[in-house]
Amino acid sequence: QVQLVESGGGLVQAGGSLRLSCAASERTFSNYAMGWFRQAPGKEREFVAAISDSGRITYYANAVKGRFTIFRDNAKQMVYLQMKGLKPEDTAVYYCAADASVGAVQRGTGRYWGQGTQVTVSS
Repeated sequence: QVQLVESGGGLVQAGGSLRLSCAASERTFSNYAMGWFRQAPGKEREFVAAISDSGRITYYANAVKGRFTIFRDNAKQMVYLQMKGLKPEDTAVYYCAADASVGAVQRGTGRYWGQGTQVTVSS
């Protein structure tokens, strides 16, 4: 059982930056692909970014490409989402996900999920 805990959300003005963190409980963290999803009020959860178990391969939704960066520190069992150039439409609850398959993470069918952290971008 992998437990994921997100942190780093908050209120930021448009154009600002935030870094989200996700701490994993699993010692074999390096065996898992990781990803970030978000869900805005009244909308379905959507894929934001994913990273392979080694960290060598990353994937991004078109809406965040060039503004967000996903990276991980396997020694610390952490995955991060650096967000820059934030827009009001980035406002959502952001969730961390983990699975042995990066494809499952990208599809939103990852086995493990965190509780989410709220990001609010004011205009």
